[in-house]
Amino acid sequence: MQAMRRRTEILSLARGEGVVRVDELAKRFGISPQSIRKDINDLCAERLLARVHGGAVLASGSEALEYDQRRALAADAKSAIGRAAAALIPDGASLFINIGTTTEAVSAALVKHRRLMVITNNINVANRLRVHPQFEVIIASGVVRPSDGGIVGEAAGDFIRQFRVDYAVIGASAIARDGALLDYDYREVKVAQAIIDNARHVILVADQSKFERTAPVRIAWLGQVDSFVTDRLPHADVRRICTDHEVRLIEVAEQN
Repeated sequence: MQAMRRRTEILSLARGEGVVRVDELAKRFGISPQSIRKDINDLCAERLLARVHGGAVLASGSEALEYDQRRALAADAKSAIGRAAAALIPDGASLFINIGTTTEAVSAALVKHRRLMVITNNINVANRLRVHPQFEVIIASGVVRPSDGGIVGEAAGDFIRQFRVDYAVIGASAIARDGALLDYDYREVKVAQAIIDNARHVILVADQSKFERTAPVRIAWLGQVDSFVTDRLPHADVRRICTDHEVRLIEVAEQN
């Protein structure tokens, strides 16, 4: 019974924090790392968690953290990433902003810009920016996803392909060690791919927790983006991809 309660709490922590670590859990519960690994293995066997180095994350398909919870995860890092990404975009530019809590942080940092044309499939971004007269805000048509206000589907992709813009701000649910940018919803991925294909400069924004997650659908590859803004890049092999493919890497944690 005690082990069952502990596993329930571990799963709750994974939902709230995105990732759980063996050493931290051992200290929290006052038991051995071996016992925690057994708990994690049992949760993985039930396909509730997925193993990562040193711990576990929510399994693909149980990505169902509520949107407000995801917005709160790594909130300070996302704000810093948002400010750094916004600094790459000059006044008078046209840009896409797609779905995600980190892309929303970029939109919050853009409010002092002038004369921007913003095309988005994110209702939250449109609502934030529409009140500023210095912006022209255009929202994509398509199916509205109730969980986060994202507009997805074939119609949204067709709408995006009408434009050719200066910048695109995109996010990802997960980033693999080989540089694959991943998401959960294939309908969202189709729109993200249209955004990437129709922008002159693509800015990827993602905090370091995305390297600890998995997702089943590939959006693109890191080498296809022009700038990558993160709080910290923990993996040398991913850093090498950025160097080899001339992706500008900005780590906001290194600037503080």
